[in-house]
Amino acid sequence: MPALSNDSTKPSTPEPPTATRALFANRSFVGLLATQFLGAFNDNVYKQMVLLLCLDYKKLWNLPEDKYQPIATALFTIAFLAFSGFAGFLSDRFRKRNIIVLCKFAEILVMISGLIALLSAPIGSVHLLTSLIVVLLFMGAHSAFFGPSKYGVLPEMLPESQLPAANGWVQMTTFLAIIFGIALAGTLKDLVVDRLWIISAICIGIAILGTITAHFIRSRPPAQANLKFSPSCLLIESSAWKLVRSDRTLQIVLLVYSIFWFAGGVVLPTVNEIGKSQLGWSDGLTSGINACMAFGIGIGCGISGWLSRSRVAFSLVRLGGFGTGLAFAAVAAIAASNMGPDAKKAAMGVSLFIAGGFAGLLAVPLQVFLQARPPADQKGRVLGAMNLFTWIGILISTVFYYACNFILTKMALPPCWTLAALAPIMLGIGCFFWPKITAAPTH
Repeated sequence: MPALSNDSTKPSTPEPPTATRALFANRSFVGLLATQFLGAFNDNVYKQMVLLLCLDYKKLWNLPEDKYQPIATALFTIAFLAFSGFAGFLSDRFRKRNIIVLCKFAEILVMISGLIALLSAPIGSVHLLTSLIVVLLFMGAHSAFFGPSKYGVLPEMLPESQLPAANGWVQMTTFLAIIFGIALAGTLKDLVVDRLWIISAICIGIAILGTITAHFIRSRPPAQANLKFSPSCLLIESSAWKLVRSDRTLQIVLLVYSIFWFAGGVVLPTVNEIGKSQLGWSDGLTSGINACMAFGIGIGCGISGWLSRSRVAFSLVRLGGFGTGLAFAAVAAIAASNMGPDAKKAAMGVSLFIAGGFAGLLAVPLQVFLQARPPADQKGRVLGAMNLFTWIGILISTVFYYACNFILTKMALPPCWTLAALAPIMLGIGCFFWPKITAAPTH
């Protein structure tokens, strides 16, 4: 692969002023950006609706701790883990654009199944909650197949010098989609009350629109049309695993990228629990406060892409770790404080926005490195491995969240202290993340 530079080398030449214009003149890139935005938006509308419903069931059934949010998230994650390796194999074996289009058709079917579930069982029934969580599992499987092709197609459509800026835009719009998806789910749930089928009907419409935009992505030849399937492809294909094992820097970056998503997996249900159970907020307000972090991540990703230019700026990862950890500690302290209700809402929203901004700085250099590091004929499988490690992090986050929730309940402490427990993990990235970009191992 072409040499990558980081902060330890002389600064690279800044991108020309027309770089962003060139990105948006590329129809394939615009089509991909719109497709992944609509997909992320849809996922988060549906997922947040289910998570808020899990907390409604906790209150309805008078449960001592929140167990349904981690169950829902864990099943979503397990489905993702089950198919990530195979999805990476398919991404290298077939045209990535075709896989993306098929995934969008599958998304329509998944959202239709959610509508059927909401129309077939009453609110408050075990059958409804079970059905909605099963649909969430199917959504996880769909996302697993979408991920490697979505990220792997970027290096095929763009020169490497444009990848930092392109990833900044992809990450920023992804988290803008998360903001709007989370916020809309809570607002709609307050408005429709028991007519939750309306939310699913909206999700079907969004999936159809995303399928249309996917057709604007230009088709490229497969990376390895003759690639043979082996059982190892169901997890991490043997050559991709050999590459990961031989590349120390790649291992470190995979670990830190997994921690980034681990943190996100902890924050969403924790803020839901803080808002609804600890502070008594409405679904709309809880979702709005939760969206503040996603908004910050989107802005942070945009800034990170701009600061990185055509290099991998690992110093932004260290800065992001420090800032995110301190902001999480601040959110926990604010939620537990005796501030007035309005001041608490504002302070929590600002602190979560700041946490997200630093997290966005952290994410983009890692993503760019993971895309650029593998050889062209192995990108899909290595990105499938990235997905696998990412979702292992999210699966561990459900265990971490439930363990914290259980312990805090037994100690009669509010759920906000889960974020205080998360803070040292993020601070550790700032203290210990010191890799150097070296030449990729040859095989």
